[in-house]
Amino acid sequence: MTKAEKVYTGLCGLFSILIVLSNLTYQKFVALPILPFHTFEISVGAILYPLTFLLTDLITEFYSKERANFCVKFAIIINIVVAGILMFMDSLTATEWSKLDNDTFHNVFGFYSVAFIGSILACYISQAFDIIFYLWIRKITKGKYLWLRSSGSTSISLLIDTSIVISVMSLFGILPPEQILPLIGNSYSWKLFFTVSMIPVFYGLVGIMRFTLTGKKIRIQTDPISTTTSI
Repeated sequence: MTKAEKVYTGLCGLFSILIVLSNLTYQKFVALPILPFHTFEISVGAILYPLTFLLTDLITEFYSKERANFCVKFAIIINIVVAGILMFMDSLTATEWSKLDNDTFHNVFGFYSVAFIGSILACYISQAFDIIFYLWIRKITKGKYLWLRSSGSTSISLLIDTSIVISVMSLFGILPPEQILPLIGNSYSWKLFFTVSMIPVFYGLVGIMRFTLTGKKIRIQTDPISTTTSI
C-alpha cells in the first residue's frame, strides 16, 4: 500500500467514524454560549459533523471525485451495518442485574434507525452536491481561492444536509414539527460558524497533505499523479 493509499484509507475511516458518532449522539441537545451575542442550541451529534465535509473536500482536492464518492458510499454501508447490529441488540432482553435495562437501552439506541434513514438521505445528497460544487468552484476560479471552494461548497451543502435530517426526524415524531425551523436555524448557524472557523485548519491540512504526498511546499496538488493548482 502506497503512502497516498494509506492517507486515503485513514480519511475514509475518520469520515465513517464521524458519521456513525453523529447518529449515535444526536438525541442529546446542548447550549453552546461560544459567541457573546448568540448561544447555539444544537444536537451534540452536530458539533463535529461539519468535519465530514472538510474530509471530503480534502479527498476531492488531492484524489478525485470518484474517490470522494466512494468514501461517502463506504460510510453509508458502515451505517447500515451499525444500524443492523443495534437493532439486533435492542431486541435482546436485558438481565435483571444489567446496569442498562431494556427501556433505557431502547431510549438511547432504539431510534438509531430513524437517524440512520435521515443520515443516509442527507449524507448522500449533500455530500454529492458538495463534491460537485467544490470541483465547479475550482474550475471557474482556475484552481485559485482554496478558501472559497471549501467554505462555499460546504456552507450550501450543510444547509441541504441540516434541512433533510431535521425534517426526517420530525416526520418520524422524534422532533416536534413546530421546532423544525428553529432547529434548522440553530444547527445550521453552528455548522456555518464552524466551517468558517475551520478555514485556517483546512489550509494547514492541505499543506500537510501536499507535503506528505508530494514533498512540495509551494503548490497544492489536486491529483497525486497529475496536475497542480495554486491556492
